Amino acid sequence: MLVEPEHERLSIARQCELLGMSRAAYYYEPWEWNETALEILRAIDEEYTRHPFLGKRRMCDYLQSLDYAIGVKRARTLMAWLGLEAIYPKKSLSEPNREHKKYPYLLRKLPIVRPNQVWCSDITYVRQRRGFAYLTVVMDWFSRYVIAWELSTTLDSDFCVRCLERALEMGRPEIFNTDQGSQYTSGDFTKTLLAADVRISMNGAGRVFDNIMVERLWRSVKQEEVYLKEYEDMGDCRNNLGTYFEYYNYRRRHSQLDARPAEIYFDAT
Repeated sequence: MLVEPEHERLSIARQCELLGMSRAAYYYEPWEWNETALEILRAIDEEYTRHPFLGKRRMCDYLQSLDYAIGVKRARTLMAWLGLEAIYPKKSLSEPNREHKKYPYLLRKLPIVRPNQVWCSDITYVRQRRGFAYLTVVMDWFSRYVIAWELSTTLDSDFCVRCLERALEMGRPEIFNTDQGSQYTSGDFTKTLLAADVRISMNGAGRVFDNIMVERLWRSVKQEEVYLKEYEDMGDCRNNLGTYFEYYNYRRRHSQLDARPAEIYFDAT
């Protein structure tokens, strides 16, 4: 498929129409995932974790202050690619699938008073030296104990299902809460929960605060681990995150709980 910039009789608009493509597609300039692009992603990720109220224009200003030649549209595109949205801690990295069944949010006004009453899960971006990965966890809402976690280079549902299966080997919650992303509404994921007789709860559309506990976990993981390291590859990333989650569960005292997550989770189960 070829559109000629200059044609004797056909304009670019008419050529695009005949070829069944939009003019936006013709003028689109692909983003090259080079070292500079990865540096920009890292800068966005760090600044947003510090100031989650930043929108695309203020993020653009910040990036330009670091001497990156980037405009508002590109800043918006990269923030969306990372799953970031102003005001909210983090918009989900996973995109909804309209064909998948959505479940109601079950936690509104629900007192969460014991371990294994509610588990939650989410996905976040993790940078590496020459690329990136996606991290998912299953966490007990009451104790903040990270029951299982998994890494992937893609955003398919498989690594979320693997993480869930590993978590269910340790116990079973009454309710499992996620966003409405396609990974969590997929048949493989929901069938695994239903087979374990777990009630499924999903955040309201656009209501990222409905899963606030795991949002707070991401801030701790990034500030205390990810931003302090430069992972060489997936193996290095996996080893370091494994060490961190061991520390987080068993040695790091949670300020709001005044205890370590593992102490609360296992003492009450």
